[in-house]
Amino acid sequence: MQYKKTDFLVGLFVLLGFLAVLFLALKAGNLSTFSFDPTYQVKAKFDNVGSLKIRAPVKSNGVVVGRVGSISFDNQEFRAIVTINMDEKYQFPSDSSASILTAGLIGEQYIGLSAGAEEENLKNGSEILYTQSAVVLEDLISKFLFSTAEKQGTATESTVQ
Repeated sequence: MQYKKTDFLVGLFVLLGFLAVLFLALKAGNLSTFSFDPTYQVKAKFDNVGSLKIRAPVKSNGVVVGRVGSISFDNQEFRAIVTINMDEKYQFPSDSSASILTAGLIGEQYIGLSAGAEEENLKNGSEILYTQSAVVLEDLISKFLFSTAEKQGTATESTVQ
């Protein structure tokens, strides 16, 4: 009788451990938000997608309205093409704009949608024409450092003359 109780508790402990590992794997793979709701696909072209990943959220006013389906590269225009799977229950005007934003200072990147004013809505296969690429923190820091160095360089040159 004692063995059955011990075996049951060990089995329960192993099952809880397995469920915890499964939960962590789904969170790490960003698959915990997987749904079977109907979607439609739209495309957007960006000059720089930064560290945007597949399954990243697409938000409008803080509400998740879709997910990034795929990221590819256009060899003719040399731009990144992002395919967005939008939930069918959310309809956006065809002149809506998309921006790649960052959650917090160095958090994960997501796409922010701003609704336009056109009466016709985006539909399956549409393209979002108004896009804003990701702001890369390293680029901002290097621009700041170079501009500071240029200002210091010109200040010493003007005092010498």
